[in-house]
Amino acid sequence: MSKRKELVATAQRMATLGLTPGMSGNVSVRTKHGFLVTPSGLPYDELRPSDLVELAFDGAILSGDRTPSSEWQLHRDLLAARPEVHAIVHTHSLFCTSIACLREPIPAVHYMVVLAQSDSIPCADYATFGSAELAANAVRALGPGHACLLANHGMVALGASLPAALKLALEVETLASQYWHARAVGTPHVLPADELARVRERFATYGQQPPRS
Repeated sequence: MSKRKELVATAQRMATLGLTPGMSGNVSVRTKHGFLVTPSGLPYDELRPSDLVELAFDGAILSGDRTPSSEWQLHRDLLAARPEVHAIVHTHSLFCTSIACLREPIPAVHYMVVLAQSDSIPCADYATFGSAELAANAVRALGPGHACLLANHGMVALGASLPAALKLALEVETLASQYWHARAVGTPHVLPADELARVRERFATYGQQPPRS
């Protein structure tokens, strides 16, 4: 499958999963000369591979007749800062956005937080959508991690591939939902760093392993 088709499929799957109400959110994937990003204001069910916009890292349009997502700088700066990352999913999913409106991180109330390569899901400082300041805030909040909230806005998830970024976005939304519901009935217990280290060790051998020679 071409990167354009895969990106369209990812964006439409994101909408189907309920992570992007209306026309919110956007998706990008790294290319040889820059990155592909979803266009601005186009419903996902109408999205076609030809609608995607390819941008160079200096912001020049390499291909495409559409206006790129208003958050193209967010995608550009994250991809530039993290050469190991090849795809980014940005959502306005319900529970992540709700926690982001509190301007709080999601603490390690469940061990699955380690999938984001951090001990919590941080929250980036607020800045106007589509701004260079928002992009800089997200890069700073993420550090080496793979997911963060955007204050009063939504969340971003990074991955080595489009499926990986989308999977992480869904995991983080699940974490946000668990945290929200736990706070509604009490005070959640946060797992300590040494337990999260043990979880990472267990995950290293979790699932089906290649046969021993």
